[in-house]
Amino acid sequence: MLAVIKGAGDIASGIAYRLFKAKISVVMTEISAPTAIRRTVCFSNAVYDKEALVEDVKAVLASDAEHALEIVNEGNIAVIVDEKAQCIKELKPDFVIDAILAKKNLGTEINDASVVIGIGPGFTAKVDCHAVVETMRGHTLGRVYYEGSAIENTGVPGNIDGYTNERIIRSPEYGVFNPIYNIGDMVEKGEVVACVDSTPVVCNVSGVLRGILPKGTLVTPNMKSGDIDPRGIVEHCYTISDKALSVGGGVLEACLNLYKER
Repeated sequence: MLAVIKGAGDIASGIAYRLFKAKISVVMTEISAPTAIRRTVCFSNAVYDKEALVEDVKAVLASDAEHALEIVNEGNIAVIVDEKAQCIKELKPDFVIDAILAKKNLGTEINDASVVIGIGPGFTAKVDCHAVVETMRGHTLGRVYYEGSAIENTGVPGNIDGYTNERIIRSPEYGVFNPIYNIGDMVEKGEVVACVDSTPVVCNVSGVLRGILPKGTLVTPNMKSGDIDPRGIVEHCYTISDKALSVGGGVLEACLNLYKER
């Protein structure tokens, strides 16, 4: 069985990990300059480094769809720069999972594969996909909807240890992002953690820097650029989150429940 996952950020990577561990081959599509911030647990990092290791699973950058199949046949996840996911037409996967998390459907259709799954808000089961998996933290996180849609985006990040918006680092303006600290570093509230050109970017809570954009990323005002975990557990920076694993479990359920061998 073959799955194409659109997106290779932290939630998409949690999905890929779960499917891979269930012996489903995985190809992931990405943009040419990924902006995932939790880079230590994102297969999107293969776009920059040619390979990415998330826990014990390796992803390798593919040059095209044929190369992607070679990579999966070697026992790895393939990542291909393919913003429009044109490789789907060539690969003809059993599963297509839209995990771009754009809060809207950017072009996924229910006939893209035998099983099409939308992640989070923006999709409607039985309309543009066969199932939708909930991404909102709380009682329904990871639940599969075979009819209807996920909870609408509130614009408020999930609560971690009593903090929501405060733990997110955002760009103050247009410019080039340059981090001062690295993922896994401890930071204090009020510290300058990065600069956009010459403008300092200050954190609003103390904790461990769980994610931050790579040096040289072009950013826009209010763009999510980093994430501080106030619990301060450094090890969490290098393992897939509870949220990503929960969503991944929902995707695996939907894949196996809806799959019909051709």
